[in-house]
Amino acid sequence: MEKMIYSVSQINNYVKKLFDRDAFLSEVYVRGEISNLKIHSSGHIYFTLKDKTAQISCVMFSSYADRLRFLPENGMKVTVCGTVSLYEKTGAYQLYVRIIEPEGLGSLYLAYEKLRQRLAKAGLFDEKYKKPLPKYPKTVAVITSPTGAAVRDIISIAQRRNPNVELVVVPVIVQGETAADSIASAIEDVNSWAKADVIIVGRGGGSLEDLWAFNEEKVARAIFYSNIPVVSAVGHETDYTISDFIADFRAPTPSAAAEIVIKKSDDINNKITLLLNSINDNMQFILRDLGLALDIHKAFFASDFEANKVGDAAIYVSRLSEDINNSLKNKLNNIKNRYEHSKALLNSLSPIRVVDRGYVIVTASDGTSITSVNDINEGDEVSLRFKDGRASARIGEINGKEDF
Repeated sequence: MEKMIYSVSQINNYVKKLFDRDAFLSEVYVRGEISNLKIHSSGHIYFTLKDKTAQISCVMFSSYADRLRFLPENGMKVTVCGTVSLYEKTGAYQLYVRIIEPEGLGSLYLAYEKLRQRLAKAGLFDEKYKKPLPKYPKTVAVITSPTGAAVRDIISIAQRRNPNVELVVVPVIVQGETAADSIASAIEDVNSWAKADVIIVGRGGGSLEDLWAFNEEKVARAIFYSNIPVVSAVGHETDYTISDFIADFRAPTPSAAAEIVIKKSDDINNKITLLLNSINDNMQFILRDLGLALDIHKAFFASDFEANKVGDAAIYVSRLSEDINNSLKNKLNNIKNRYEHSKALLNSLSPIRVVDRGYVIVTASDGTSITSVNDINEGDEVSLRFKDGRASARIGEINGKEDF
């Protein structure tokens, strides 16, 4: 009987098919310690997984390695999931890894800690890099989801505290794989625009995974390199993200961020009144001191001639002081009147005042104002704002200008 002779390739191919047909080896979880770790320039990760008595070669291709939330290290105890198969070129079997989870700590928490420690060591959290917040910002950029509770809270508080402050909502994705890119790009765009005095970036509460975009290095560096002061307002008071550490100011919630950034208009008015009163009081003290000094000098002159000269000078100084005082009062009153006029004008132009007069503000589902029939279609959902509340409506028939 003639012997069958096979090539090495045929044997390896046959054995590989045995591995690939084995259901048990198609998805297996293995616990061990990482050693001989090598991260290739292509992004593939090669390592050995070992225990006390054995070891197995492992490879994780870049398509899976890119999804890791942490960087594997030699000596790290992990659980991996993958497929056992044969590498035909060498005839060695190995574990093709799809998932790596560190033992004891979750991958997200481990990634968070490693990035926090690395950025802290690099000095990016140092107080010397923190920019002061403007006392009275005119324009505030709010980088958050346009549909979340956070943006509604910020808008509500801003309108209540000072409707004259302009809010510019920059809509971003705050959760998911594309969220970090969206947030980082928005911060860069606001800096390029260069018209905002301060930036609030954040979202409402959630799990560590929900808030993960604010733990990404690209978001952290976008905040660090921002020329405009940034307030981080992520989640609840107990939630801490990398953004909180690197921002110029950390607010415990989005609502708190609005209260910190936007001062009450009444407080501003009171401060101006106090300042005007202080200026007036100081001038009164100065004039009183000048009068006392003049009286003292008059006493040194004994002769009638000198007394008359001093008396004439006293009259002149008294009249001059009165003129200065009256002129100062007039200027201060003019400044106060111009301020009150500007304040009244701004209030009259506020869309909130228009609503108070019986009109309605109509906005689309994304929050943008609707000012023309060209902005809507039949069946669109819109929001109606009255002076005492809100209502939702659906567009029915649309008539253009020519239909009036």
